Amino acid sequence: MNEQQKKKQYKGGRNPKVNPSIHRYVFRLTDEENAKFLSLFEASGADNKAQFVTSLLFDKPVKSVNIDMAAMDYYTRLTTLFGQFRAVGVNYNQVVKILYRNFSEKKAAAYLFKLEKQTAELAKLCREVMKLTMEFEANHLNKIDGK
Repeated sequence: MNEQQKKKQYKGGRNPKVNPSIHRYVFRLTDEENAKFLSLFEASGADNKAQFVTSLLFDKPVKSVNIDMAAMDYYTRLTTLFGQFRAVGVNYNQVVKILYRNFSEKKAAAYLFKLEKQTAELAKLCREVMKLTMEFEANHLNKIDGK
């Protein structure tokens, strides 16, 4: 192949669109209208403002996503807390084995009694967390249904 055939083969640049958007319209908004437009645009989740405006003009469905950061933060912390509960359970089993291996039966029973008291308090705390979570979910679902 000679140089001229290679240049014709590859033009470079971006591939042309099949149906390019070549028509342009301009409109102006007041400060209040612009603030409302921007809040609607952000709530829609559209990639760009042109896509958002055309979806509104041609009655295409516009997605609106509301993220409750308080609920998200609560569940993140709750997940971490239950991970720690699981770790305590693993450690509990290891401590019991070590107590019986390294101490006499009487001394191990005395330490286990103290451990059981702490475990009862931990179980009480876990029930309280579950109760608060149920209350949170009930209040949160009522807020969503009320909208």
